[in-house]
Amino acid sequence: MTDPPQPRAPRRPTVGDRYKWTALTNTTAAVFMSALDGSIVLIALPTIFRGVHLDPLAPGNIAYLLWMIMGYRLVQAVLVVTVGRLGDMYGRVRIYNSGFAVFTFASVLLSFDPFDGGHGAMWLIAWRVLQAVGGSMLTANSAAILTDAFPEEQRGFALGINQVAGLGGMFIGLVAGGLLSAWDWRAVFWVNVPIGVFFTVWAYRTLRETAKHDGGRIDWWGNITFAVGLSSTLIAITFGLQPYGGHTMGWTNPLVDVLTAGGLLLLVAFVVIENRVSAPMIQLSLFRQRAFTFGNLAGLAISIGRGGMQFVLIIWLQGIWLPLHGYAYGDTPLWAGIFMLPLTAGFLAAGPVSGYLSDRLGSRGLATGGALLFGASFLGLMCLPIDFGYWIFAVLIALNGIASGMFASPNSSSIMGSVPARSRGVASGMRATFQNSGTAVSIGVFFSLMIAGLAGSLPHTLTAGLRQQGVPAHLATQVGGLPPVSSLFAAQLGVNPIQHLLQPSGVLTHLTAAQQHTLTGSEFFPTLISGPFHSGLVIVFAFGAALAFLAAIASLLRGTGTGPTAKTPGPREAATGDALARPDR
Repeated sequence: MTDPPQPRAPRRPTVGDRYKWTALTNTTAAVFMSALDGSIVLIALPTIFRGVHLDPLAPGNIAYLLWMIMGYRLVQAVLVVTVGRLGDMYGRVRIYNSGFAVFTFASVLLSFDPFDGGHGAMWLIAWRVLQAVGGSMLTANSAAILTDAFPEEQRGFALGINQVAGLGGMFIGLVAGGLLSAWDWRAVFWVNVPIGVFFTVWAYRTLRETAKHDGGRIDWWGNITFAVGLSSTLIAITFGLQPYGGHTMGWTNPLVDVLTAGGLLLLVAFVVIENRVSAPMIQLSLFRQRAFTFGNLAGLAISIGRGGMQFVLIIWLQGIWLPLHGYAYGDTPLWAGIFMLPLTAGFLAAGPVSGYLSDRLGSRGLATGGALLFGASFLGLMCLPIDFGYWIFAVLIALNGIASGMFASPNSSSIMGSVPARSRGVASGMRATFQNSGTAVSIGVFFSLMIAGLAGSLPHTLTAGLRQQGVPAHLATQVGGLPPVSSLFAAQLGVNPIQHLLQPSGVLTHLTAAQQHTLTGSEFFPTLISGPFHSGLVIVFAFGAALAFLAAIASLLRGTGTGPTAKTPGPREAATGDALARPDR
């Protein structure tokens, strides 16, 4: 008597299956490219502005600069949950592959900007928005694809590699932007084209669906209220950073109040809708998992701190430290990226190791320890003088990178492992939304704190310093009244604002040679701004440390997560989605 035929096992890769390494390689390249493009423009902005013939200090052009930085992050923050849900409904690989094609197409268009001035800037902003759409489709589904492809005992390692690729891309982009823009500013976008074409073709040929997608319907009202509400809130932050009336920032602008209030009301409406519809965009029930909720809250706090620190360090190096050490303003963007390499090295060293260890030791201890070390590095940076010795600075930012790597991989593994398999696409999108929203919000929060620290003393300091060098009182007062955000962006763009602002007036020709040399030299502006800037640094680094310690508390309270002792869910647990809750170590 023959045995009855056995039912075919679900199509899922085994531990020895080569497919999982193919998925890891492709998705790692995808998140690296997406994160790289989020930061590569930061360091290339001086060359881009010169390439499209925009004056970086003209008041109306601050908006272009902000949108070049924040537009990409805003779109990703808004879309990742939606495209993650689409991946659950129609196939994660299908949405992911389409994202690669969209990202590559937008990169081609970015590299052929046919306009100059404001029109040229709008061309770049518009196609970066489309590029961010493709990047959202990639990042929202990459973690879900990996979680489906890898067995649980290797999941932390795979997600760690993937997460570190994203974080590493964020900081490698700073160096790559400087190197490529030194050749041609369009090369910043060209670099994506051959890589994107190759990986798009490879993804279509090799990736396959390994999890059953559930079909369903689109939650249109949920998508609309979420997208418009979050966009409105983040746009309000962008306007809040720009001068308004006689104020250094725009937080008193009625438009900011309307956008903020309207955005928050729409987000409240979104929560109400999600509790009532049968096929919600976001499964609010996932927040019943403590590992999911506290992991995302911890990730949000770390993301705000990390994103804000990145901008502050760039400005510190480009605007003050490098000029004081003899570097020409035009060269500071590239060298700022090079001097921040210890931060990148810390990421790359700690991320995979912490992912490997989280598979064996659990995620809670590693993530909590990483958050505490992250906060300690902020306190160390806060104690540095403005004109610091580089090696102590390098050690502190390397520790910060190690801390971020220690935190990111275990935290991501804990979040993704706490949800049922059918919800991993939307869970990955929600995790990415918290991270991207934190990065976008960090710009507004840290810049606002920095500007508040500068506003009290910078105008008087600049005015007095200019008058001492023979600049007429009315012109010195005019330059001293320059909004602090303009001074900060001048530093980030590698521009000597004193020479830039005084040259058109012709006043330099009426000064002595010694006064001209002092005013246009590399030390005058950095020396004047050092005192006010240090006041702002103390505020922002103290805030960053507080965020890190809050993240450590949230991480410690997660209570459940993933790890080597997790049990495979039974049929009833899998059906209800209440699986994978277990004590973490």
